[in-house]
Formats: sequence, C-alpha cells, structure tokens
Amino acid sequence: MKFTFYGHACFSVEIEGKHILFDPFISPNEKATHIDVAQIKADYILVSHGHEDHIADVESIAKRTGAKLVSNFEIVSWFAKKGIENSHPMNHGGSWEFDFGTVKYVNAVHSSSFPDGSYAGNPGGFIITTKEKTFYYSGDTALMMDMELFGKYENITLSVLPIGDNFTMGIKDAVIASEMLNCNKIVGIHYDTFGFIEIDHQEAKEAFASKNKELILLEIGEAIEL
Repeated sequence: MKFTFYGHACFSVEIEGKHILFDPFISPNEKATHIDVAQIKADYILVSHGHEDHIADVESIAKRTGAKLVSNFEIVSWFAKKGIENSHPMNHGGSWEFDFGTVKYVNAVHSSSFPDGSYAGNPGGFIITTKEKTFYYSGDTALMMDMELFGKYENITLSVLPIGDNFTMGIKDAVIASEMLNCNKIVGIHYDTFGFIEIDHQEAKEAFASKNKELILLEIGEAIEL
C-alpha cells in the first residue's frame, strides 16, 4: 500500500492500482506550492467534512479525473450542484464495498460547514478494510470514546490522526487515541500548516515512542510503502 502525503490533511493511498485521495487541500496551502495538483491521480476522493482546508481542490480534481466522490449526503449533494455527479453518499455507521475495499463512515467530534457558510452535515472519519490491511482516517476530531470501540472490533494496523492541537487533537490526546485504537503505527496529519498548529516533531515522536508507538511524519510530496 503506497501512501503519499500532500500536506495538511491531504493524502493519497494506492490500493490494488486504485488511487484514493483524501481531503484535497493543496493549491491554497503555501507549504505545498511545489505540488502540481494537475498531476495528482484519483479514482476516488474521500472527504471527511466540509471545511475549506479539506475540500479546496475537490472540484478541480474530480472534474479532471472523473474520480468518484465519497462523503456524507450533504457534501455529495453540495458538489452535485457544481456538476460532480459521480459520487456515493454515506452516513454514520454505514459501510459500502468498493473495488478497492470496504469503507465505513464513522463519527468524528468536530464542526463542519462549507466555505459559503451552509450546512455540511456531520463530520466523519473512515475505516477502510482492504485485502492488505485495515486503516483508519479519523478526519478532524477530538479524542472520543468511539475510538475504543474501533480498537476493540476492527483490526486497525495503521491510523492517520491529526496532531496539531487547537482545532483537533494534540499530541497527548493522539497518543491516547492510538492506545484506544490498539494501533502501533500512526501517520500524523493536520500540523504545521499555519501558526496555530505548529508542533515540535521530535517531541511528538518521543511521546508516541514512550508508549511503543511509531509516529510517521512525512514531508509534503513524500511517498512510502506501508
């Protein structure tokens, strides 16, 4: 499974030849100016919630690639008005089997509205089960007890968690989340993009290591095999 980080909370996972892109916010990100959005591949675009820093490039990428948009009903409906009709609506607790694996849409504790201020439904995260492994993308969230349920009933081997604090979990709570999830490998996201969420990388890695967890912090544009 190839994992590519595009900055902030945007990343891509390649599974059995399919490119699944999450929360595309690249072109407005000053730290990602070296990323050519026009070259990013996408067969699916999964969106956790409606904030600008998670949907900014959805329309352009979806129209260029023909990727299927997967998100909650409100987000799918909002983008349908912009001409994106290749989509799959979901809601909390629901799951669907796609050609790359099964996607379950789960709770997140956050807020969610579109850039125009309209209602974007409830925020969420995704648990994705493939032939290779099960991984969890929490979306923007606070620490929550649902994570204990995920860790008990899902065999999660990789978790993608926000660690920047202020708007989401910080390092301390993300470490607790990894314990609740029974997951030892974590990719950190939603940090360093702007002043409110800057972190000390070494401190973050040491916090996870103290609990025998591995925190992976990637450079923007970096890809690794997981």
